[in-house]
Amino acid sequence: MGTRRGPHIPGQPNQAYQANQPDKENQPTQTQRGQRAPASRPIPATRAKSTQASQPIRFTPLGGLGEIGKNMMAIEYGEDIVIVDGGLMFPDEEMLGVDLVIPDVTYLADKLDRIRGFFITHGHEDHIGALPYLLPQLGYPPVYATKLTLGLIAVKLRERRVLDHATLREVTPGETINAGACAVSFLRINHSIPDAVAVVIRTPAGNVVHTGDYKFDFTPVDGLHADIGGLAQLGHEGVLVLCGDSTRVDSPGYTPSEQVISQTFDEIISHSQGRVIIATFASLISRVQQIVDIAVRYGRQVALVGRSMVNNVQMAIELGYLNVPVGVLISADDIAKTPAHKLIIICTGSQGEPTSALTKIANGDHWLVQIQPGDTVVLSSTPIVGNERAVSRNVDNLMRQGANVLYQGLAQVHVSGHASREEIKLMLALVRPRYVIPVHGEYRMLAHHANVAVSMGVPRENVVVAQDGDIIEASAEGGIKIVDHAPCGNVYVDGTGVGDVGQIVLRDRRVLSSDGVIVVVLTVDAETGEPLAGPDIISRGFVYERESEALMEAARARVSQAFMKHSQAPGHTADWNYLKNKIRDTLSDFIYEQNRRRPMILPLVVEV
Repeated sequence: MGTRRGPHIPGQPNQAYQANQPDKENQPTQTQRGQRAPASRPIPATRAKSTQASQPIRFTPLGGLGEIGKNMMAIEYGEDIVIVDGGLMFPDEEMLGVDLVIPDVTYLADKLDRIRGFFITHGHEDHIGALPYLLPQLGYPPVYATKLTLGLIAVKLRERRVLDHATLREVTPGETINAGACAVSFLRINHSIPDAVAVVIRTPAGNVVHTGDYKFDFTPVDGLHADIGGLAQLGHEGVLVLCGDSTRVDSPGYTPSEQVISQTFDEIISHSQGRVIIATFASLISRVQQIVDIAVRYGRQVALVGRSMVNNVQMAIELGYLNVPVGVLISADDIAKTPAHKLIIICTGSQGEPTSALTKIANGDHWLVQIQPGDTVVLSSTPIVGNERAVSRNVDNLMRQGANVLYQGLAQVHVSGHASREEIKLMLALVRPRYVIPVHGEYRMLAHHANVAVSMGVPRENVVVAQDGDIIEASAEGGIKIVDHAPCGNVYVDGTGVGDVGQIVLRDRRVLSSDGVIVVVLTVDAETGEPLAGPDIISRGFVYERESEALMEAARARVSQAFMKHSQAPGHTADWNYLKNKIRDTLSDFIYEQNRRRPMILPLVVEV
């Protein structure tokens, strides 16, 4: 838990802060754009300085507002930019073929020398997943994160082969980092993953608190409680702006403790006669620890299936965040050799991802795990918006193979890591911010969070419901308002390509998926322009040619007619681009007349 600090008197060193820091000679050297605060540096007295500050603080959300995922916030004061989180979003059903969605950082492209670093709240994909793609674009600014979060980031950077270029700096709750005129520190909070922190940015204009994802869990799995005292101390110092998590503001009351899941898992595993297969996020280290503890209690062994699950668990064991007794963890290759009543399998795929382990198991094509009679499958998550259909499909397929499938609604197999409405009120009461910017959620969540803030006494004009790309300025004297809008949107990752798939490509893919494609091949004499062969028409995804010969023959006749009309026209020239457009328009009109479809039409004129 972070060290509490009393009110600081300007001009005198902060003794609590000094006592909590390493010796100066043990401090790391300066990084590319940021360095740790030296031991003698006092924490800025923001309450005293805020009335003297002439520059506002500028907030530019590049992701995470009006959507679930892709969380990224650029916070500027003067010439310094602090970036909180760099997450990804999983594609929805309309993003055909897209693997990942990351923030558009065009706004930062001409500000690289001002970026002091990424400051990461925790290790979930929607907060760190875009870093392997963003760091190269932004000149590899340093990344500051707690130990486990940094380990998860390193795994991702290594997979993308950019780890050697990155500057990673481990921080601890209570530690402060110099970021130009800003001082950035961290407060421990609770989430569904260990080592989660809120980011505190002290500027001459006032204090900013970015909560990240949080809830108030009074019985956390790792035994480390949120620094409620530190939050209250910030409220005493004075907080100019609170950027607060909005994800579960629709839920009344309090979010249950992560410990609730232990009771459910215990009951499921103790009553299961066969294998228990549990699908969850690869980053939910606390949940893996609970499963391991129960496995030990009932004499079962645990196998990990899924590359990201194996990598993350191995990293967590090495860093000391997972306690796994010798002999409990077995290789996935030994699954077939282990008695069913002695085995628990932890795998990825709780969101129905097409290439995940659980989806392959559900489809019956996983090379190591096939559903057996007596298997119990537990989906320890709730579907992210847009993934419901894929998750339901997996549940159906698993049940068809004879598995007993448990998911949220049938049993308490998942607990959210996000604050419910009363916890959001508690955060507002502790921090007592002047201004509030709801973050992390779809627009209705942000709006409801704004209403909660108003109910807690924050004036309506002091709450800004923004969207991605909105540039917000806040100062003690000038209030808070949206002043501009930055270039912002989605960048699609498809295979190894980043950003080479845009709206035009997605539109073409949607056309191909709905009405198919027709290729028209016409061979002509290069000198005279006379037809030599064709037109040949090839259909894919439009109609089955053998059953639609009459339609295909009529289409060929219509294309031939259009070509002859063009070639016999007075002043005819071999303008093949014009001819291609003529063929496309003619055939498109004909197809629509016949069956009200609009397939993609690709004319190909071959000169001989």
